[in-house]
Amino acid sequence: MKQFKAKVEVKLKSVVLDPQGKAVLSALHNLGFDDVTDTRIGKLIELKIKGESMENVHEQIEQVCKKLLTNPVIEDYSINIEEAS
Repeated sequence: MKQFKAKVEVKLKSVVLDPQGKAVLSALHNLGFDDVTDTRIGKLIELKIKGESMENVHEQIEQVCKKLLTNPVIEDYSINIEEAS
């Protein structure tokens, strides 16, 4: 079995209000960064996982996202997988 490293990026859907992002935007403007027009806050989750193939690992990570890491009603996610060295 091979070892893989997966990165899952989770973000609120664009139609969902992001109060944390708005707070960061306000703070940036207060610091003089007026050219910043929007901010959205997300999370990055890194996993090390064993699997037979990249496809097998991707399927497993999809299930992890659907069952635990994300709320599909308000969040989108993307998965990036690479072989661990």
